[in-house]
Amino acid sequence: MKRFLLLSLPLIFSISLPAVAQDKPDATPPAQVVATEQKLEPAESEESKTAALAKAAQNPVANLISVPLQNNTAFAVGPYNRTQDVLNIQPVIPVKLNGEWNVIMRIIQPIVWQPYPNQNTGGEYGLGDMNPTFFFSPSKPHKLIWGVGPTFVIPTATSDILGQGKFSMGPSVVLLSTPGHWVIGTLINNVWSVAGSGGRPPVNQMLLQWFVNYNMKKGWYLATSPIVTADWRASSGNQWTVPMGGGVGRIMKLGFQPVNLLAQLYGNTVHPGGGSSWGMRLQIQFLFPKFTKQQEKEMMEQKLKQLEQQQAPPKK
Repeated sequence: MKRFLLLSLPLIFSISLPAVAQDKPDATPPAQVVATEQKLEPAESEESKTAALAKAAQNPVANLISVPLQNNTAFAVGPYNRTQDVLNIQPVIPVKLNGEWNVIMRIIQPIVWQPYPNQNTGGEYGLGDMNPTFFFSPSKPHKLIWGVGPTFVIPTATSDILGQGKFSMGPSVVLLSTPGHWVIGTLINNVWSVAGSGGRPPVNQMLLQWFVNYNMKKGWYLATSPIVTADWRASSGNQWTVPMGGGVGRIMKLGFQPVNLLAQLYGNTVHPGGGSSWGMRLQIQFLFPKFTKQQEKEMMEQKLKQLEQQQAPPKK
């Protein structure tokens, strides 16, 4: 069956997108940090700052603004072994409601290349269905981090084969823990169609993403975050997509901009007839942590020194 919601991510994460023909959405593989305000203290070493940022980037309910760009390529689709490509633009914006609660808004807008399923050439390129999710999560740190809230599928697809043509909604829950170097958790949601085109079939789909990240030195980490999907209205033998695999990522800086880079490969051990047998996920996630006043001052001083060095006349 087609792929439905993703995210997340990163997470990051990065991790769901609404179902499109032959593939399902992707959630950013989740990151790793508590849902508390992400401030890096100046006394911390660079290594500890990177480790804290890695956990935040992998936690789907961290109080960290991020913008993942996640590209999912599905190979061997349909009888002609075509290739489908879905680029998810999925900003994550936390909002502090009060001293006890945060709401984390995750909006996934897929841009889809969908090959025609019964032709060996041609296809459709455009927007898929938008998938916003709102997680309500405690702002205080706990050993078990959780978030719960509604998720929606909005029929924004620019072609019939790029989306479902239905407005759907349902509950979404995420649970995770961050012991030591690890980030371990799961995200699950189910949506039902409540409105939309009468000519399109109703929707009843589930997404389950479990994720395990192991963080190493210098920002490197190992990650597995397969997205299991089930279309409950499909015929027997065509309901489930069950991938297995993983990959490697790194937290680093491009200039002054922290980013989370991730590359993963997955094989679908179970998939509907005509569905993809394997796929690849590539992601760059732009991170925007909150800095203390001292850190902002240090960064400004460092930038000024670099500008002075660039403008200084060459030594003879």
